[in-house]
Amino acid sequence: MNSKTSSHPIENERGIVVDLGTGDGRFVYQSARQNPQKFFLGIDASANLLEKISEKIHRKPAKGGVKNALFIQAAVEALPEELDGVADEVHIHFPWGSLLRGVATGNETILKNIHRICAPDAVLEVIIGVDQDRDATELQRLGINDLSEEFIATALKIKYEECGFEILEIGSFAAGDWPDICTSWAQRLRTNENRTIVYFLAKRISR
Repeated sequence: MNSKTSSHPIENERGIVVDLGTGDGRFVYQSARQNPQKFFLGIDASANLLEKISEKIHRKPAKGGVKNALFIQAAVEALPEELDGVADEVHIHFPWGSLLRGVATGNETILKNIHRICAPDAVLEVIIGVDQDRDATELQRLGINDLSEEFIATALKIKYEECGFEILEIGSFAAGDWPDICTSWAQRLRTNENRTIVYFLAKRISR
């Protein structure tokens, strides 16, 4: 596990999927097992979260190892240059901290870094789950005042377009009606009946 990818020829793989803020890497690991034709990259700023899963993927296949996954310790503000233009898909599931602020407010630095790692026409999926009451202090600290579908379709859409993304689809799920999302964090959050999901899909466009 490191921030370099030179020992893994990912640039020659088809269907490269990047999971930003991957946490414990469950989404990447399960997806890699289910989709052997694609290559999955899980990126997180926390080395501690990635240590266990990084060891697991290098086991023999009979013991749970996978050859089409790699985990990288890096913050979204400092993504390795080796990733420039490689991602056919970028997933951001239940971000927090600076990553949440970046995607929820349309921060130019964050969005341009994400844009930088995307291949032409790459798909960006963002899923945010918040409890407006429980998370109020953190949302205020991050400067997130609105996560409504209307806000995404208007003000946030403009900011994404300025950074090279076209938002194509917007939706939400009420508490207790969440889709089956294969992340450990999603499983924890879904027990909170007041926490809802808002999501949107975007495509990288020429600027």
